[in-house]
Amino acid sequence: MTPHLPMAGRGGGEFDQLRAIFERLGAAAGDLGDDCALVPLGDATLALSIDASLEGVHFRTEWLSFEEIGWRAAGAALSDLAAEGAEPVGVLVSLGLPARKGGSGERGAVEPGAEIMAGVGACVASVGAKVLGGDLVRSERYLVDVAVIGTVTRPVRRRGARPGDGVWVTGVLGGAARALAALRDGRSIDQETRARFARATPRIAAGTWLAARGATAMIDISDGLAADAAHLAAASGVALEIDLERVPCWPEVDPLAAVASGEEYELLVTLPAAFTQAEAQGLAQSGEVRLTRIGACVAGAGVRLSAHGRVVPAPAGWDHFAP
Repeated sequence: MTPHLPMAGRGGGEFDQLRAIFERLGAAAGDLGDDCALVPLGDATLALSIDASLEGVHFRTEWLSFEEIGWRAAGAALSDLAAEGAEPVGVLVSLGLPARKGGSGERGAVEPGAEIMAGVGACVASVGAKVLGGDLVRSERYLVDVAVIGTVTRPVRRRGARPGDGVWVTGVLGGAARALAALRDGRSIDQETRARFARATPRIAAGTWLAARGATAMIDISDGLAADAAHLAAASGVALEIDLERVPCWPEVDPLAAVASGEEYELLVTLPAAFTQAEAQGLAQSGEVRLTRIGACVAGAGVRLSAHGRVVPAPAGWDHFAP
């Protein structure tokens, strides 16, 4: 995921690491701080991003098949393109594979690298793109590092939200967290909930649909809606007021847990005040996911969650370097 900026006042291990990196890069750094890097190239704009999935951090092989691991890694990276309103062209993948006990090549044996790439290929094909190449190395743990390439006519940045804009979200939230909790506890899980964690759909079509209808700012929900709303609010210089009672939740998931749920890969988007619920229904009618208004942008800073008229503390998001 591309680093989140601006980060003034943001604390925590990950933000401290990012500040140090940006300071060290100095003039060598480009326009950092969005879901994708945007590079003008003739009449087109390239949208580029990279996302690493590491065994023990992003997945466990006892929970997922190798094909699911590949799909999940590709879906996470493609979600960054969706957040810019970009159309995918293809991906480059670097694989880190541990040495196999007893060697490889036995007839009928599962080849983890091939299975992972089959999952990557299936996810990429589902959005009309291709696997363009990559690299292969031996490593202590499985690593799937996916770089995505797309094109976009009108990029939707994180920094365009204005007071008065509505705050909307695609899909329903909390399924990924519910699946993860069941996997951790060794409990059985229905296939639909498992798929929400193992085979999340990158919202490419929804992203382009929203961009075409005047989206002012957009971000994909990877760290949790509350945390990613804070990233968007900071980038845009506004406050986001979110009504928990409006948040679309997965069955048996309460709203506060839903806004804390990471790796949802839905889109949080701000749209002009004139954008109506009737227009929003067009997204679902086009065969895509539902679109729900959950709040509004106002003057100020940060994210304000409320339930039944009372302010609710926002849950913290994912931090790779938290103690």
